[in-house]
Amino acid sequence: MIEAVRAEVAAREPVDQRERESIARFLAESARLAHPFDRDADPTHVTGSAIVVGPRGVVLVEHKLLHIWLQPGGHVDPDEEPWEAAVREAREETGLDVRVPAPDHAGRGRPRLVHVDVHHAAHGHLHLDLRYLLEADGDPAPPPGESQQVRWFAWDDAIAIADPGLLGALRALRPGAAGSGHPAGLGGGRR
Repeated sequence: MIEAVRAEVAAREPVDQRERESIARFLAESARLAHPFDRDADPTHVTGSAIVVGPRGVVLVEHKLLHIWLQPGGHVDPDEEPWEAAVREAREETGLDVRVPAPDHAGRGRPRLVHVDVHHAAHGHLHLDLRYLLEADGDPAPPPGESQQVRWFAWDDAIAIADPGLLGALRALRPGAAGSGHPAGLGGGRR
């Protein structure tokens, strides 16, 4: 699976310099890892995140410890694909019934990879984060134990408050952005 993921990452057209550097680092780090999806095998590992969009804009979660606004996401469980982790984490962290907006460019019924970000995380970890596009509507209802600070943001408001590692993705996916690849009818809430 890692070779297919690496090929997909290598084929991405980066949205900014940070993503360009993240793609290069993802490819270098993932090539050296014996078990790139196993968070216990190495402090550097692949994670899966979701950029959840809908008629009200984009969903962000305030990290409970870091107090920064991020996309939902987390570690890849054993025998799980990174896009499956993104879907699972989005559902767990937001309580939303997230779904794949449309088949990816290869016609598969899984989310489309829309961003790559490599960043330092807690406990000395380095996350090789793959971000997939999902859609939802309704009100977030995070379960107990998850951050209760989950909400829809209009695109410009999300861009103003989000963690810097997410800005390139939000700017590129914002409806009306050149090459947003946004499904028709999604992403309202723009001001």
